[in-house]
Amino acid sequence: MNSTLDIAVIQTACTSNREANLQATIGQIVDASKSGAKLICLQELFASTYFCQSENHEHFNLAQSIPGAITDQLSELANQLSVVIIAPVFERRAAGLFHNSAVIIESDGSLLGTYRKMHIPDDPYFYEKFYFTPGDLGFQCFETSVGKIGVCICWDQWFPEAARLTALQGAEVLVYPTAIGWQAGEKAEFGQSQLDAWQTIMRSHAIANGVFVVASNRVGMEENIEFWGSSFVADPYGAVLRTASVENPETMIVPCDLSLIETARTHWPFFRDRRIDAYADLSKRWLN
Repeated sequence: MNSTLDIAVIQTACTSNREANLQATIGQIVDASKSGAKLICLQELFASTYFCQSENHEHFNLAQSIPGAITDQLSELANQLSVVIIAPVFERRAAGLFHNSAVIIESDGSLLGTYRKMHIPDDPYFYEKFYFTPGDLGFQCFETSVGKIGVCICWDQWFPEAARLTALQGAEVLVYPTAIGWQAGEKAEFGQSQLDAWQTIMRSHAIANGVFVVASNRVGMEENIEFWGSSFVADPYGAVLRTASVENPETMIVPCDLSLIETARTHWPFFRDRRIDAYADLSKRWLN
C-alpha cells in the first residue's frame, strides 16, 4: 500500500473582492489536483482580506453559515476532483455569535466536521476577540479518506497543549491555516527572528508528537501588515520538506511519507515516556 500522501499548500494574496479571492483559490485547487494532490490546505480566512486589523461592525457581514455558499462551492469541487479540502471560514453560528473556523470537506463532497479556533488573540492589528467567540468543539482528529487529519488555526500554533491534544486524538497530519506577518516598522529589526520563531514552534510540534505539520499562510501587504507567506511542511523529525515564497502567491505540492510517523514514534517514544500521573497542574493558569 502506498503510504505517500501528496499535500497541497495554497498561499494566496487577498483583495477586497471576495468573489475574486474565491475564484482564484478554486483555480489553485484545480491545478493542485491536476498535479496529484489529495489533501488541499487553504490559509486562514482565505476568502477575504484580514479584516481583524480594525474593530468594525460592518465586517460581520463577511461571515457565512456552515454549510453556506462558500462550503457549498468547495464541497462540489472536492467531489468533482476527489480531494479532501481544509477550508477556513468566518462562521456565523447565530446572531451575535461568530467563530474563526475551518471545515474539513471529504473527497465525496460531504462536510466531515468543523474545527473552531480555540485561542483568540488580541494584539495591535490582530483584534480577533472583537469578532470571534473561542471554539467550543475542542481539539479533534478527522478520519478522512487520505488519513487522520488534525486542524488548529493560527494563534493555536503557539500552544504545545493544542498540538499534543490533537495528536492524542490520533492525528497524523496537523494543519495550521494561518494569517501572520510583520506590522509596519517591525520587519527591519525583528523580521527574521519572528519568522524563525513561528517556524520553530511548529517544527517542535512535529517532533514532539511525531506528526507532519502543514502551515498555510497568506502573503502580501494588507493595510498595516505585511504577511510573510513562507508556508511550509515539516516531517515527524521536524525537517522542513519545502517552504513557499516570502513575497508571492504559490501552490506547493509536497509528498509526505506517512510511514515515517511509525518510525519516528518508535525511535523517539515520547508518547511512551509521558508522565501522565504528573501533569495535573497543566490545567491551572499559574502555580503561584
